Amino acid sequence: MRGFICVVLLALIGASLAKISSPTVQVYSHKKEEDGKPNTLICHVTNFYPPVITIELLKNGKPMAMVKEKDLAFEENWYYHLTKFANFTPEKGAKYTCSVTHNEKTIEHIWESDL
Repeated sequence: MRGFICVVLLALIGASLAKISSPTVQVYSHKKEEDGKPNTLICHVTNFYPPVITIELLKNGKPMAMVKEKDLAFEENWYYHLTKFANFTPEKGAKYTCSVTHNEKTIEHIWESDL
């Protein structure tokens, strides 16, 4: 019980030290892009606080299927990171984006296709 209380207190102290921070977003594919070849689209979001965030992977403005995510985690500085990813086969002319909503502000980050 004492250990649990210490962990909660440390989390509260750390959270009070963190300041609001907008996320840094990286959108990329797991492998080098090849037309018609299966790949994985990844959206890695870092350095944000508070930890309330919405991340969507979109194809032509519509949610992609079978999106998975890693566990929300924080760094020593109490800022958070989260990664979402989905298997996909790049299509010429399709627009792939990662939509991130944090502190009521939404920004779409476009995956730059080489096709």
